[in-house]
Amino acid sequence: MLRDYAPLKFFRLPAATGYAQPSQVVPDRVTLDDPATNVMTDLRSVTAVIILSGDTADEAHRRMIQRGVRLLLVVDQDRLVVGLITATDILGEKPMQVVTQRAIRREDLLVRDIMTPQSDLEVLDIADVRAAKVGHIVATLKRSGRQHAVVVQRESARCTVCGLFSATQIARQLGVAIATSELARTFAEIEAQLAR
Repeated sequence: MLRDYAPLKFFRLPAATGYAQPSQVVPDRVTLDDPATNVMTDLRSVTAVIILSGDTADEAHRRMIQRGVRLLLVVDQDRLVVGLITATDILGEKPMQVVTQRAIRREDLLVRDIMTPQSDLEVLDIADVRAAKVGHIVATLKRSGRQHAVVVQRESARCTVCGLFSATQIARQLGVAIATSELARTFAEIEAQLAR
């Protein structure tokens, strides 16, 4: 039955071998009039960085540093989104408030203790994003006072997180140098740089 199929030849895996990872190619430079999808991290092309709600906040921070991101999707055992956690959640005042209130050690702080739960998440629809420009996304983030925005695709009664926007990434693609992570100054710097 297998007589027409010659076996392939194995060889030893060389040292320092990496692995293929999905990648999204985004333009290095954009303008406010470019399509919003040019600045969206498309989770249909790039693997989302996730964490479980029962993992420690320290593990979430390590994962962010390792993957070069400032937001993790928090998922349950079925990989359903139960919230999100940002670097601001981990490095801001929230952890110390929880540690003090619950009289726990900082290293015992869990993602669920400081994440934004799914019930509190406001999201954008991919249909609206497809019709939008980069400027619309900058205005949306600025008005909401947020560093990130989550994009979903709705199909019947089901939603799937399909993209993310980051003010830092947008600024980088607009060619604006951001010297601070303070949100209000981030948008002020974007506007000042673009006005030149």
